Parts: sequence; structure tokens; C-alpha cells
Amino acid sequence: MHHPITDTTQLRQIAHNIRRNTLMMLAEAGSGHTGGSLGLADIFTVLYFNEMHQDPGRPDHPERDRLVLSVGHVAPGWYATLAEAGYFPKEELKTLRKLGSRLQGHPATDHHLPGLETSAGSLGQGLSVAVGAMSAAHHKLDKLVAIVDRNYLQIDGATEDVMTLRPLSQKWKAFGWEVRLCDGNSIEELLEVFSMINYTGHPTVIIAKTMMGKGVKSIEGDYTWHGKAPTREELGDFLKEMEEES
Repeated sequence: MHHPITDTTQLRQIAHNIRRNTLMMLAEAGSGHTGGSLGLADIFTVLYFNEMHQDPGRPDHPERDRLVLSVGHVAPGWYATLAEAGYFPKEELKTLRKLGSRLQGHPATDHHLPGLETSAGSLGQGLSVAVGAMSAAHHKLDKLVAIVDRNYLQIDGATEDVMTLRPLSQKWKAFGWEVRLCDGNSIEELLEVFSMINYTGHPTVIIAKTMMGKGVKSIEGDYTWHGKAPTREELGDFLKEMEEES
């Protein structure tokens, strides 16, 4: 199993690398989901480089922590994370969405990608694939942690306009879950919230407030970038923005 990285500067640099590679592979593919992939880069970083017990050299290790990805369209950001962690060569990222590639637009187990636990695409099904919300509380599955990517947006606009989610914390509590809130784009807050999990009798959900498109100021919070890839010209502009911000 890997040794966790605790240095926040190093973790922020890893998240930066993941965002860069995500943008580059999306531009190469000419299609894919930019907004959520960038928004989740900090969460993926903390999971794979600090929190999760996993070994890229032995992805089927029986003692591993398993990530069940529910929001399958953020695959570019997740693939970039796996490559950064050493599950497969970064060169392969250029094959996103290409015929015969293991890196399809939504993760699929029949491509035998190291680190992939389940196929994903239909939103919200990850928890049911892992274990249902009521079952988790009933069986006191206190090693189970769910993470809600709360960016308040979806493909057609604000979630509160399209499909109201509030009150989110109370809904999870009603199903018997311990609820934690944090800024999902703050490495420090993510490290803190994971350190506060009790693992005593209840499953835990982290409701992480994130910004769609995080890291590229000109598209942050813009729902039109939910499922759009940057052009080659936009890629250059976005990478320059990222360097100026870092």
C-alpha cells in the first residue's frame, strides 16, 4: 500500500497536474466533460494520494479501499488521477474516447482498466451498486464513506431550478448516515474532514461543495461547460490561465 502524502503544497501540485492533463486529453479527444472533471480534481487527489489504501502495482489487492464512481462522465479527471498515481502510463491519456482505447467516455469494466471497480454512466447509481443507503445504516457499515459532489449545477443549469436537492443533509441523516460538510476544492478542508470521520457504527457522507470548472477562472461556475471539451485554441488559453493562478 502507498504512503500517504500529507504536504498540502505537494497535494495542490498533484491536483494542478491532474487538471492540466484532463484539459489536454479532452482537447485531444475533441469531446468529453470538462466542468465536473476539473471540479473534482482536489477530491480525487486527496483520495488517491492521502486517504485511500491502494497499490497501483497491485490494483486487485484484497485489502484495498474501493472507489465506486457514480458520476461516470467525470472519467477524464479520474483517468488523469489514475495515471498520476501510476496505474497506467500517462501516454495512454491521449487515447481518451478513441476506438479500442481503455479510456472511454464513461468507465467500463470490460476494458480491464486497472483501478476500475465498476462501470459508470447512469447518474446516482454508484451507491446502489456498492450498497444501498438503508442497508449501509442497518448493517452499521462504518467503513463506508459517500462523497456528494455539490457544485449546484447540472447540464441544464442550477440544480435548484431543474431538480431541487435541498435539504440534502437532513435527507442523509434520515437514512442513518453521519453527515460532514466541507469545501471540496480545499485540500486542507478535505484532509480535515477525512481525519474527523469516526468509523464507529455509522456510514459517513461528505457533502463537498465544489466549483464546476475549478482552476480555469473563465469557466468556473459555468454550467455550459458540463459536457463540452476545449478546442486546441481554448486549451492554450486555459493552460495559461491555470499557470497564472497557480
